[in-house]
Amino acid sequence: MTYCLTIKSVSARPAMVPLSRPITTAKIVIDKAPLVLIDVNAQEGVIGRSYIFGYTPLSLRPLTAMVENIADTLIGKTIDPVTRFAEMEAMFRLLGRQGVVGMAMAGLDVAFWDARAKAQDMSVAAVLGAEERPIKCYDSHGFFDPDRDAVDVELSLKQGFDALKFKLGAETVENDLARLRAGQDIVGSDKALMLDYNQAFSSAEAIRRMRRIEEEFYLDWIEEPVLAEDYAGHRAVRAALRTPVQTGENWWLPDDAARAVQAEICDHAMLDLIKIGGVTGWMRAAAIAQGASLPVSSHLFPEASAHVLAATPNCHLLEWMDVTSSIAADPYQIENGHLTPKGPGFGLEWDEKAVGKYLV
Repeated sequence: MTYCLTIKSVSARPAMVPLSRPITTAKIVIDKAPLVLIDVNAQEGVIGRSYIFGYTPLSLRPLTAMVENIADTLIGKTIDPVTRFAEMEAMFRLLGRQGVVGMAMAGLDVAFWDARAKAQDMSVAAVLGAEERPIKCYDSHGFFDPDRDAVDVELSLKQGFDALKFKLGAETVENDLARLRAGQDIVGSDKALMLDYNQAFSSAEAIRRMRRIEEEFYLDWIEEPVLAEDYAGHRAVRAALRTPVQTGENWWLPDDAARAVQAEICDHAMLDLIKIGGVTGWMRAAAIAQGASLPVSSHLFPEASAHVLAATPNCHLLEWMDVTSSIAADPYQIENGHLTPKGPGFGLEWDEKAVGKYLV
């Protein structure tokens, strides 16, 4: 089969997909995943697939429309991801490339890489020059409630995870501490434990809370303790604590990664495949992080993230958060706390009968 593919058509389908484990923070509960399923159809018969996680149902209509509108300008062009991504970047130079625009660009880029790898009957990891090796994962839990979540945490341990993350941010630090103590009792002291505050606090409050927490716990990282765009706040937290600071899931495209790294706001970098610019953006941002000696972890999109992390020299951990198993023809499975990239492409195909149940 030829490696040269031409874009014939693109479809974008909004869906609300049930989650086996709701995504919870101190403020919100997401029990259904708002997804836009993207299929790029090549004239040569190959279909490149990807999806966008939209966070809220309110995003589905604009995301779907933006993917379709961008795709209309690409019909008849070759599926050369780097070239097409540069074209999309230029297209939105004046408008800006964050939010819905950036997510649509990245969703298309991921589908382009999937198609190119499928045309070669290879995984995306292999196309990127990487071995299809198991990638160490951490299990990403929501706002931790010991009474509700103990069974889920015990299941994580049975699946072989030796790193787990809890979201906190209760009304008081004593409440956070009580939840952490209960979680640590289940997890044990030999496992890595991370904490995500989901941008909940000012730098002063984050420092106050974390200094109290550090009296009892050695955490592997504290994630987004302040607003993602608050670089000064991140620097202040980082300077005041011994706990490493993790951020990056809200960096838009490699340009944001470069600015954040230059500002020295974190000890770890967490890249979100759809916000950082798909595979093309990820590889550029990962190189920036490597230049600053920052370990790189992933945010969401575990199926495709396993492939790009395999090709990331400074690979740290993959976030396991399953949002597609109810619609995937052959869902990815955790094996002894690891996820292994599979092909062809990203190894992700839709169970169309299941998809039909959740389209909106």
